[in-house]
Amino acid sequence: MTDHPVDLDKHRGMAAQKATDLRRALAEVEANTRELREREADLEHRMMTVPAASWPEAAVKARHLLNLYAASLPAEDTRHRALVAALLDDFARLSGEN
Repeated sequence: MTDHPVDLDKHRGMAAQKATDLRRALAEVEANTRELREREADLEHRMMTVPAASWPEAAVKARHLLNLYAASLPAEDTRHRALVAALLDDFARLSGEN
């Protein structure tokens, strides 16, 4: 018996190693996606419950909402995409970010 752990991945064939790597990567992506959704839900809850104290804070909320709206638009809806982009540019310009 040895005190060193055995790396079982070295004893598998190449196809099995690749399949294991893919499963691990997928599990990591799913965990990250789940964490991101939870963080986004927390952010949105805070945005709904805490009133903006200034116009720039209100613009942050509006930016988030506009980005959600733009993400839901079909690719062929270039007019609304351009309108959202123009409004986000206005926010950046008026807030001194450019």
